[in-house]
Amino acid sequence: MGPGGRGGLRPGSGTPEGETAGQGSTGVPTATPAATAALASRRYRCIECNQEATELYRDYNHGVLKITICKSCQKPVDKYIEYDPVIILINAILCKAQAYRHILFNTEINLHGKLCMFCLLCEAYLRWWQLQDSTQNPDPDDFIRYAKEWDFYRLFAVASLEQAAFFIGIFTFLWVERAIAEEKHPDLVLLLKALLLSSYGKLLLIPAVIWEHDNTSLCLRLIKVFVLTSNFQAIRVTMNASRKVSFLAILSGILLESTVVYLFQRMEWDVGSDCAIYMSQDF
Repeated sequence: MGPGGRGGLRPGSGTPEGETAGQGSTGVPTATPAATAALASRRYRCIECNQEATELYRDYNHGVLKITICKSCQKPVDKYIEYDPVIILINAILCKAQAYRHILFNTEINLHGKLCMFCLLCEAYLRWWQLQDSTQNPDPDDFIRYAKEWDFYRLFAVASLEQAAFFIGIFTFLWVERAIAEEKHPDLVLLLKALLLSSYGKLLLIPAVIWEHDNTSLCLRLIKVFVLTSNFQAIRVTMNASRKVSFLAILSGILLESTVVYLFQRMEWDVGSDCAIYMSQDF
């Protein structure tokens, strides 16, 4: 087992074989009925075929672990429980569906809100930095500094509204598509978490700004493409949807987001502020 692999196994993910058979160590406290019920109700997913599973591994006596085999595809339910987190991250960057299923279904990650806030701050900083370059003042006084600070807060609010419009466009399309196909409505909470986690590529905006060079605009566009690709894969994994449906969902989100951008342009805010940024950037 690789380094960090066994450390990545969450308590409760497996079934202690010895305790089930009544052969567990008497020094280990017995699980409460509430904890046992919670463990039984926990559902995992096979990272290969997306079928539900009740456990990821079995914990035998003396720390002997055996990964559970999926009854549908006859492959390990989740091989990533033995992998180092760095390997999992690399596979997620490569947009592998198996890595996405492991992260979304078989782990407990509660960084959605913090990651979303940090990504929005990065996006607001990018726009604010572009605004400062277009409105430089050789002798700024306190009033101008306060105005620039207000611009940052305003751009943060704009970025938040645009992202909300993007997500609403995706949710609306998937809801209508499932209703037309007479399928079960999508789990919007799970989908929202997946979209927030898959937007981690926006963190690359800050390095792109810090190490500015002649191809900065190209780097920003590539980051945008990477984020959309990650969102596309998150929809496929979470909704178990086809590539066509996932692509149309992303397109719906982009269309609604573009509509919001157009409305901001029609508001005719300060020259060199939002309008100039929207016309020159995709973010």
